[in-house]
Amino acid sequence: MIVTIQEQDGNAVAYLEGRLDTPTAIEAEKALSPLYDCNGQDIIIDCTDLEYICSAGLRIFLRILKSAKEKGDQLYIRGVSDDIRAVFAMTGFINIFQFK
Repeated sequence: MIVTIQEQDGNAVAYLEGRLDTPTAIEAEKALSPLYDCNGQDIIIDCTDLEYICSAGLRIFLRILKSAKEKGDQLYIRGVSDDIRAVFAMTGFINIFQFK
């Protein structure tokens, strides 16, 4: 799992590459931890190169969303494949997140 965070157009953008599964979740959450400190920036999680996501990965996304909302910021998810979108749909998370 490779995580890269960049600032783009005033937003914090996290690019995820690989598999966000149980073995990689702890490392991924550490790599994504700067997103908890964003204030006054919208957060975009780019899943274009994300191959798989498990429930541990969804929990990380949920924690980031909660942190953003507490500060009045937004979280958007973009570049979601059909397979990953199906995971969001099966879990009901499709109704919680905003997709670009």
